[in-house]
Amino acid sequence: MIRQTVLDFKMESTQEHLTAHGGLALLAEFNHGLGLRQLVDRCLPAPGSNRGYAPSAFVESLVLMLQAGGQSLEDLRELEREGALMRLVGRDEIPEPDTAGDWLRRMGDPQTDQAGLQGLGQVRDLLNQRLLRHDGITEYTLDADAMQIQAEKQEAAFTYQGVKGYMPMLGFLFETPVCLLEEFREGNVSPSSDALCFYLHCQQRMPKGKRIAYYRADSASYQADLINALEADGVVWALTGDQDHAVKEAIENIPETDWEEPTPGCGYEVAETVHTMARTHHAFRLIVKRELRRQSDLFAEERYFYHALASNWPIEEKSALQVLAWHNQRGQAENFLKELKGGLGLDRMPCGQFEANAVFFRIGVIAYNLFLGFKRLSCPKSW
Repeated sequence: MIRQTVLDFKMESTQEHLTAHGGLALLAEFNHGLGLRQLVDRCLPAPGSNRGYAPSAFVESLVLMLQAGGQSLEDLRELEREGALMRLVGRDEIPEPDTAGDWLRRMGDPQTDQAGLQGLGQVRDLLNQRLLRHDGITEYTLDADAMQIQAEKQEAAFTYQGVKGYMPMLGFLFETPVCLLEEFREGNVSPSSDALCFYLHCQQRMPKGKRIAYYRADSASYQADLINALEADGVVWALTGDQDHAVKEAIENIPETDWEEPTPGCGYEVAETVHTMARTHHAFRLIVKRELRRQSDLFAEERYFYHALASNWPIEEKSALQVLAWHNQRGQAENFLKELKGGLGLDRMPCGQFEANAVFFRIGVIAYNLFLGFKRLSCPKSW
């Protein structure tokens, strides 16, 4: 029955199923079209019985939950209530939150060699290859950075900032900006730990015909072994210099006449020198920016703040200011981390076990990359 209203519109009832998350259908279609469901079922351990959920039921549900703005396993119930949407995307059943938590713990179980975590790594790498295949880029910039996750879990360790949680390491390709690799780490693991291995693992994951040609990072990567490896691979790099005794001495030896103010009144000066480390094979540029301390008369021995930047960028290609500006672009990695935390809900972990949270975090990174792929490959460029 159609009811006439006072204003110029009519109302009628319908038996059609409605959903409040219709936009997820587009993301689900992209995820499915890129092969998420097939890859997960191929790379992850199958259920122990015929009545168990396929691995893709867990991964796909968690990916959609995170892409929809969910922050905990309980938010899976929101998807379960969206029956019309789930039928539309071909997912009739959504695992219960407790069931999903048990599955995360099984997939990260060290007694099974973390088969689920390893399989998800294969899924991430294969999806990234498909996302990068037709972007027209052959040389990428890798921005490496650590991300602190505060978590009051019994097994969590304290980070260097004095909070309990985790400290995963991530590598982003600046041009895309796909997360090429993530390593979920305990909170008490230093960001500088295994920096060389992390770079090598990133380089190994580049699709055929593509390479990491540029590398940027903070002082955690200021290590001789890493610098030597970057040089051997022909990578142009810029790293925040660790102001150890040798760097401070090099700064002190810069003649006062070398300091220049880029623009009048900018408030800082720039100079550069040549530096080397005990175990590096080649010398490199040490670009230094100094800024006068406020109330510098109270700090007679330390009149300036110093920021040191080490780089092998040829001086004939980029000036000191240009290298500084290029390195400052790595600050965009902070925005990538914010998207993972605020946009994908990875600022909180669902389980008490480190291994289970590592599985969840990897699924979150996959959800992030798929969302980036949807924006870049499916949406108009103006968006």
